[in-house]
Amino acid sequence: MLTYSPEPRNPAFAQLLVSVDDQSRIAGLVEQLQTELSDLLPDTSVKVWKFMLGRGGGKKIEAAFTGPDPAELRRLSEEAKALMLATPSLIAIQDDWRQQVPVAEPSWRQEQLQRLALTALDVNAALAQTLTGRQVGIYREGDDLIPLIVRAPISERDQHQAIQNTEVFSSVAGRTLPLSQLLDSVNVVWQDAMIRRIDRVSTIKVQADPAPGLSTNQVFAEIRPQIEAMPLPPGYSLKWYGEYDASKEANAGLMVSAPFGFAAMILAVVFMFNAFREPLVIWMTAPLAMIGVVIGLIVFRTPFEFMAILGFLSLIGMMVKNAIVLVDEAGNRINEGQESFQAVIDACLSRARPVVLGALTTILGVAPLLVDPFFKSMAVTVMFGLMFATALTLVVLPLFYVMIFRIHKAATT
Repeated sequence: MLTYSPEPRNPAFAQLLVSVDDQSRIAGLVEQLQTELSDLLPDTSVKVWKFMLGRGGGKKIEAAFTGPDPAELRRLSEEAKALMLATPSLIAIQDDWRQQVPVAEPSWRQEQLQRLALTALDVNAALAQTLTGRQVGIYREGDDLIPLIVRAPISERDQHQAIQNTEVFSSVAGRTLPLSQLLDSVNVVWQDAMIRRIDRVSTIKVQADPAPGLSTNQVFAEIRPQIEAMPLPPGYSLKWYGEYDASKEANAGLMVSAPFGFAAMILAVVFMFNAFREPLVIWMTAPLAMIGVVIGLIVFRTPFEFMAILGFLSLIGMMVKNAIVLVDEAGNRINEGQESFQAVIDACLSRARPVVLGALTTILGVAPLLVDPFFKSMAVTVMFGLMFATALTLVVLPLFYVMIFRIHKAATT
């Protein structure tokens, strides 16, 4: 899937993509599998979710702690994970540093190394040859260069005494010596297998997902105050990533460019009529779209997400187009000498059919997108917003026109 970002390479991670014969069963299967797999595999972090088109990978809720000391960051992450584990609405709780791994840490007899003229480089080279191998040459076979690796047999390097049994050559002694003669002790310590950084500063992300059937915003509002209440040492900070940061970044980009688009639309209408009252009447109808948008999103239980915002911006342009048609027709009739009040009424009646047909074709054109999970919110926004706005515009726009231009109904004899 080109639109889906996979998880980073991790031997402890697996993902299964399950296809169903009826999409209406997905919601029930998600809750059923989440419960059954969590009980069946208690030592794993299980997350069952509906596959969505668009940006994928990563967790929906991510709290990132930043600071200089990895040990302190690990402590903060464990405290945050404890808060998440105590929240039943969160699942698949983890951190992106993964678990610590055991590391053998030898303690050397420095005076013995100096007496035998051995350095840390010599000892490390001997250990590398035993455990991982050392390249001693290259074998050419035709056009291929094959490296020659010297390494201890697997039976030796897999033993617990692999470090002690490794031998290193001493030029002073003139022979190889086992490292057990140079060791004080070998301690096993737990260390971080990976330390992730953002802007070259150590950062650990505590990650989780909402339980099936719950929205990310609902669960995020529940856990956010608990984690933000954690005391942070000086020099450490907390930042939210996941869907919150992605949505914030996308909305910030829209907020930067949207004013320029609206300004261009307003100026275009002003230059078109070479006046200010006609554009005022046109733009007073724009808020009517919110009525249909709210109703549509409630009926289809769809959030006002990024695609819905794009649909709403497009909807504003469609409404302005319809309003321009009505206002222009009313102005033309008034300029032809028709009585002003009646001209406004006749203009709306005469242009009602093309306005309604234009809105209807647009609504039918985006209707197939209702079954697409990625474009569903945009389709609902355009369809219901345009449906209600068109009906209300035909009724409300004449009222706005006579109010702004102070037109009174002619007296009848």
